[in-house]
Amino acid sequence: MNLKDVIAILEEQSPKSFACDWDNVGLLTGREDKEVKKIYIALDASDEAVKEAVEVEADLLLTHHPLIFKGMKRIVAEDFIGRRLIQLIQNDVAYYAMHTNFDVKGMADLSAAMIGLEDSEVLDVTAVVDGKQEGIGRVGKLMEPMTVEECAKFIKAAFSLKEIKIFGDPEWILTRAAISPGSGKSEIDHAIVRKADVLITGDIDHHEGMDAAARGLCIMDAGHYGLEHIFIRYMKEYLKERCRELEIITQEIKFPYWIC
Repeated sequence: MNLKDVIAILEEQSPKSFACDWDNVGLLTGREDKEVKKIYIALDASDEAVKEAVEVEADLLLTHHPLIFKGMKRIVAEDFIGRRLIQLIQNDVAYYAMHTNFDVKGMADLSAAMIGLEDSEVLDVTAVVDGKQEGIGRVGKLMEPMTVEECAKFIKAAFSLKEIKIFGDPEWILTRAAISPGSGKSEIDHAIVRKADVLITGDIDHHEGMDAAARGLCIMDAGHYGLEHIFIRYMKEYLKERCRELEIITQEIKFPYWIC
């Protein structure tokens, strides 16, 4: 299959127009006329992901987070980003990223479905298309009222997590939840305005967590990778269904940190 055709299928799911202005999505290295037989999917274009994509002779590396994010004045092996880009280009591996456009058109509904949110609506509206609100995260009713501890155990099971950092009173009863995979500091106010009892997200700092709890919002910090790794399995199934002739390989789910 031609890479141009693969890109059309990817952008059917997550059009680039839904990405935030500051983001960098789409084809970041490679040529659209390349023949694609094998795709390697990972959350990040890490050293390990690039190495494995090369080793399995993938034609395309597909990730959620873009490797090229800020402007680059040079591409050299001494720089970790340059090192990865050189590897990809030398081995003729095209590279495509689906970031905030996937957050809007895939990650939000997928994560809400995984925790069974009912009557869900957009948490942070970023666009209105044909009268329909689109945006980051979802907010809705939990399937049933839960204590903070019950909810935390439920989230851990749903996303295969070992731990969750919690800000808030353990005695609180939660009935309405907001979920925003990735970094959710900027979604705290949106969750409070939409009367959520809990915000399930990642990358919450000490003061933001304490201040949110003081305002009556429980915070469950499941980690950036902890919630967003669902991109890998989702995109594998999406591509298998639409590109049956392609071989789809995924990076093993492995958290990029460890706790002593």
